[in-house]
This record gives sequence, structure tokens and C-alpha cells, in this order.
Amino acid sequence: MAAYTGRTTTLARAASSAVAGLLASARRGHPWTGRPFCGRETLDVTLVEPELVVEVGVGVVRDTSGRWRHPARLHRARLYLSPGEVPRITALPRRHPSSTASTSPG
Repeated sequence: MAAYTGRTTTLARAASSAVAGLLASARRGHPWTGRPFCGRETLDVTLVEPELVVEVGVGVVRDTSGRWRHPARLHRARLYLSPGEVPRITALPRRHPSSTASTSPG
């Protein structure tokens, strides 16, 4: 089963056209039909088969739910990879010690 993993910032026209040419329309009975994709706004989505792997750049900051705090930016398609070859992130990374408040004498 494929999982929705996120979205990027709005793509420039050339990037949008390039990515669109790599996508396949969703087959009938797609499991995400009628599913909302964002709580704050209504998105006009076109469902596709979850077969394309892309590289994105993200900031390392996450919110308390584990979602990226800042939008992901598309870098490039990884046509030689299938979704099954991409490792899943199963746990949030540990916080760096310098990011937590500490008290030390003197």
C-alpha cells in the first residue's frame, strides 16, 4: 500500500510540466479518492499512481506531530528508483543537545 508522504512548494511552470509528463493518472478505485489533503485549505488535486520518486529539500525542523515545519522543495526526479526502494522514516531523529535548554554552573 502506498502512502501520501507530502507536498512541495508550488512548482515553476517548466518544473510542473516536466513532472506532469512523468506521472500516470490514477486508476479507477484509487484509495485516496475523496480524501482531504490539508486541514487549513481545500486543495484541488489530481490523483496519480504513486510510482514516481523525487528528491526534495527540507529544513530539519519538525512540529510536534513529526511533520516538516517548512515546505519541501523539489530538486529532481529519481527515475531509477521505485517507491519500494526508498527507506521509510520510522522514528523522528533525536534532538541535538544544543537545541535543548540546559543549565550549567558558572
